[in-house]
Amino acid sequence: MTVRVLIADDHTLFRKGLRTLLEKQAGTEVLGEADNGRTMVKMARQLHPDIVIMDIAMPGMNGIEATRKIVSTDPDVRILALSMHSDRRFVVKMFQAGAFGFLLKDCAFEELAFAMKALTENRKYLCPKLTGVVIDDFIKQNNTSKGPALTPRESEVLQLLAEGMTTREIADLLNISGKTVETHRRKIMHKLNLHSIAKLTKYAIREGITGIED
Repeated sequence: MTVRVLIADDHTLFRKGLRTLLEKQAGTEVLGEADNGRTMVKMARQLHPDIVIMDIAMPGMNGIEATRKIVSTDPDVRILALSMHSDRRFVVKMFQAGAFGFLLKDCAFEELAFAMKALTENRKYLCPKLTGVVIDDFIKQNNTSKGPALTPRESEVLQLLAEGMTTREIADLLNISGKTVETHRRKIMHKLNLHSIAKLTKYAIREGITGIED
């Protein structure tokens, strides 16, 4: 059986190198690449891959939101997160969004191949280096209050605000009115109790909503 794969990563050299390695792997077909989450969502809906290898910190739409959108319309697609970040928030949010696996970028290619095999067999995969992170998060859950819940659209708007886009630019990108963007901004600020773009940006970076610190 041929495994059909898409790759999403905003670092060109890494993305091209990964594609070269995958294309040498028997039974693997790389359907295409994207350098941001928004493009990957469109490609996944058009090409219906078996696996999407998804970076988390990408401009325009991060891997968490892209994963959520892809899985919501095609739950059979298996998302394999590939990140340089081992922070528990990235791991937990990716699995909550619908990812089936999570690897660190410093893993060996053999581990990536092993993870992809697990996903094709409908088994979830977590990089062994991250097992302790997830266990620690599970233990702390009862002692940690949950933060305010943003809707997927609010998270999307928050990322774009944090990346410096204007109200009009966001409205054009999302095909909504400027008034709607402002409504989302007010709701985000109210929920988070953060009342400046600078504070929203710091929050977005800390929570893994944007990777503009990279």
